[in-house]
Amino acid sequence: MERPSASGSPSSDDSGRTLEEILTAELPGYLAANLMGGFIWEFPSDRVYLREGALRVFEFEPDEFDGRADSLRERMVTRDAPGLVERALAGADEYGAYFRTRSRDGTLRWAHVQAAIKRGDDGNALRAVGIVRNADAELSHAAQQAILAADRQQQTDVVQATTAALARALSVEDLLELVTGGPFLAGLGASGVALSVVEQDRRRLLATTGLPPELLHDLGVARIDSPLPIAEAIRSQTAFFITREDVRENYPLLWPYIEPTDLTSTAILPLAAEARPTGALAILYQGRRDFSPEERNLLLALAGTFSQSLQRALKYDQEHSMAAALQQAMLPARIPRVPGLCLAVRYQPAARGHQAGGDWYDAMTLPGGGIALVVGDVQGHDVHAAAVMGQVRAALRAYAAEGHSPETIMARTSRFLAELDTDLIATCICAHLRPDSASVTFVRAGHPYPLIRGADRRTGPIEVAGGLPLGLPQLHDEPYPATRIGLGPEDTLLMCTDGLLESHGSDLDAGERQIRTLLDEGPSDLDELAEHIVATIEQRQGQEDDIALLLACLDRTD
Repeated sequence: MERPSASGSPSSDDSGRTLEEILTAELPGYLAANLMGGFIWEFPSDRVYLREGALRVFEFEPDEFDGRADSLRERMVTRDAPGLVERALAGADEYGAYFRTRSRDGTLRWAHVQAAIKRGDDGNALRAVGIVRNADAELSHAAQQAILAADRQQQTDVVQATTAALARALSVEDLLELVTGGPFLAGLGASGVALSVVEQDRRRLLATTGLPPELLHDLGVARIDSPLPIAEAIRSQTAFFITREDVRENYPLLWPYIEPTDLTSTAILPLAAEARPTGALAILYQGRRDFSPEERNLLLALAGTFSQSLQRALKYDQEHSMAAALQQAMLPARIPRVPGLCLAVRYQPAARGHQAGGDWYDAMTLPGGGIALVVGDVQGHDVHAAAVMGQVRAALRAYAAEGHSPETIMARTSRFLAELDTDLIATCICAHLRPDSASVTFVRAGHPYPLIRGADRRTGPIEVAGGLPLGLPQLHDEPYPATRIGLGPEDTLLMCTDGLLESHGSDLDAGERQIRTLLDEGPSDLDELAEHIVATIEQRQGQEDDIALLLACLDRTD
């Protein structure tokens, strides 16, 4: 007699069902009750079907999951998700892995997936079929502690790296470059950021990344009492951790800009310094809805460090702007027009500095005809140096207006500086240029040589005899030698301060060679040439010192 199969044997519960039928009916409920369930994941469409138990692992209600793999990734710890995908798409026919899910309250839970991979004839993965289950109970305490220790170390590394980068940021522009850069966002697992500052009773967005550009245009400036989450965080000085749904339900003014994006949550961190709100930093996330207590503490710690950096950067920019304005106010309001002569001038403050410097240029018509061209540099980079520069410039102009020769002007200016209540000295070059005779008389006080570009567009130094810098004690009566040259119709004269010649530790000779090349290759128009020189130097090596530049040539249109 043939024995019946176990699957076809009737059960003992008088239901008339076979064991196979009972297993089919009751197994899904048992698996769901124990937080495990089957799934199928189709790779080309990135669609997923989850049985009831698998839904519970991710804390989805049956009618809540939309079948998208991205919706699953939103419930997973950000740095765990890529590893699952890589393993599934690798060459093996099956894979298993542990990963972490994020509960609605922010708690992290362990899960495990085991699946078989179906591949096409070309070897590419088509779908995965398997089981996903909660794995909290099976991971040993030691393993969990090791993972937590690794997480804490990663958080510490993020804080340390960000703090070090913030310490190097001087200006608000530096901060913007840092927070919108890839390393900062990657360290936090973020997809974007928005930085706002408080300006009186308004909040102004300085920069955003990961948000539609229309938001910056339409909501870039708003009142502090506006119904926006950043404004609320600034008003209350309370960090907000909000989801996409929170924006849709509570911030209708903001929702049209968020709806088209893939953002799922945002941490909005108020910034303050000296008990005053200074702004807010919003960190944007895709694939995350909640923040664990540890993650919130990390972001709050970063906000504290960022607050100090923002306050320092705002102060730096303010002082830099004031110093530049002070320096500009001490320069000539206009350059005189002299028939037969073309002039171009530039003053550029140092890119890394917030104090006024002592560089200057000047041009003044002379009683006996012609024009005096001056470039000088008082040592130091502070308000005192700028004040001394203003006095030296005024004295030199006064002596020139009295009709003295260049040698006498320089000697008397040196005496004037020596008798001031200061220990500062200055370098200077003065050129008396007469377009009618096409001649230039130079006097140099410790200053770099002038350069001249000839008709053949080759540039070289003018070896002007030099005297000592202005203001040296007991030496101000020493006569200054003069050097006279002729100026050809195609010649271009350049005088500058050493800030144009020095860069990143290079000596003056190397800097001079670079400027000579720029002159050789530069345009004929003086304004265009001045812009070409200053812009190229700044682009190539940054500008570490103030620059004063003066260009002159005979009017070639006459």
